[in-house]
Amino acid sequence: MRRIGLAVVLALLSQGLALAAEAQPAGKVVTIGILSLEAFPPIDSFRQRLRELGYVEDKNVRFEYRYAEGRNQRFRELAEDLVALKVDIILTWGTEAALEAKRATRTIPIVMGAIGDPLAQGIVSSLARPGGNVTGLTSLSGELEGKRLELLKEVIPNLPLVAVLVNPTNRYTGPALQHARLAAEALKIMLRVHETHDAMTLDNELDSLSRERPRALLVFADQFLENQRRRIAQFALKNGLPSAYTYRDHVEVGGLISYAPSYHDLFRRAATYVDKILKGAKPADLPIEQPTKFELVINMKTAKALGLTIPQSLLVREDEIIQ
Repeated sequence: MRRIGLAVVLALLSQGLALAAEAQPAGKVVTIGILSLEAFPPIDSFRQRLRELGYVEDKNVRFEYRYAEGRNQRFRELAEDLVALKVDIILTWGTEAALEAKRATRTIPIVMGAIGDPLAQGIVSSLARPGGNVTGLTSLSGELEGKRLELLKEVIPNLPLVAVLVNPTNRYTGPALQHARLAAEALKIMLRVHETHDAMTLDNELDSLSRERPRALLVFADQFLENQRRRIAQFALKNGLPSAYTYRDHVEVGGLISYAPSYHDLFRRAATYVDKILKGAKPADLPIEQPTKFELVINMKTAKALGLTIPQSLLVREDEIIQ
C-alpha cells in the first residue's frame, strides 16, 4: 500500500511539474511589454494570474514597463521603444495605448487588458474574429456612461440637467458621448458638456459649473480627470452635486457613485490570453471578450452630506459601501 501511495504521489508531482513547465520551453525567457498610463493595481492582478499559469519573473518571464504618466502624446514613442526591444507580446490599457501599439507593429501580438470600444476606434475588424495581431478585452466604458446616468436618475428621480465633464483630447470621449446622449434622451435628461484637458481649462469649467448649478455631475473615464479626482469630488460635494464616475478612486475621495467592470478580473483574463498566444494561439482567432463582473460603489458619507436617501434598489445591488 505504501508503495502504491508513493507511486501516486510521484505521478501527481510529475504531472504538476510538467504543467508548470508547459508555459514555456526550458530556458526560454518571455518578454512582455506593458503599455499603460500609470502602474494601476489591476496590472498586479495580471502578473499574479501569470504566476498561477507557471510564469515566474526572472525565471521564464520578464516585464518591460512603459508608462505615459498621464501624457497620451508619449504613447507613440513608448510603443516604438517596446517594438525596438523585440518583446514577445504587448499588454495595453486604454484606447491610446492600443492604437499606438497597433500602429507600431503588425507582427508582435497585442493583448488589450481594457479598452472602451475597439470597434469604434478601428483597432479590430470584429469582436468575434479580430483579425491582425490584436485581441483582448473591452471594458464597455462608453456604453456604461449611459448606465451611470441611470444610477443618478435612481438617486434623483426628478433630474432635469446633468453636467458632463470630459477630456476632448481623449479619443474615447466621442463614442462615449454618443452612448450618454442616447441614454439621456431615453431618461428625459438634458446634458451639458464641459470640456477640460489641463489645470487651466478645469478651473474655467468648474467656475462655469458653479454658475450654472446643474442637478448632478457625470465624469467620464480619462486619466487627466482621474488625476484630478480629489479636486473634482470635493467640488461636487461643496456645490451639492451628486456625482457618478467610472473609477472607484473618485468615490474613495468623496464622489457619490462609481460603476464599472472589475478591472482586476479583466486583467486576470488578459493574462490567460497572453498564455494562449505564447503557446501558439493567433490573436486574430481569439474573440474580444466583454466584462462579466461589475462593481457598484457608493459613498454613504457623501450621500448623507448631500441630504440624499439612497434607494433600496441600489443598496441591494452595491458591491461596496464607503461609510
